Amino acid sequence: MTTIAVSELRANLMQVLEQIKQGAQIQITSRGKVVAQLVPADEAQEQAKMTLKHLAEDANVGDMISPIDETWNAVS
Repeated sequence: MTTIAVSELRANLMQVLEQIKQGAQIQITSRGKVVAQLVPADEAQEQAKMTLKHLAEDANVGDMISPIDETWNAVS
């Protein structure tokens, strides 16, 4: 994945967007830290779907309705 500084992105926005249209993934840095990532629109949607799919596989949702067996005092 390509990395580009914010200042360089500002100066070359149209060229960077063209690279993204062609499938490039670009990380945007500010003061040496990655602050954003630009990816083609279709790929971003596909990545989000895959992330949700992985979360669904790993998620452990228990019974959130039934009362618990522990008593507690909300005031203290």
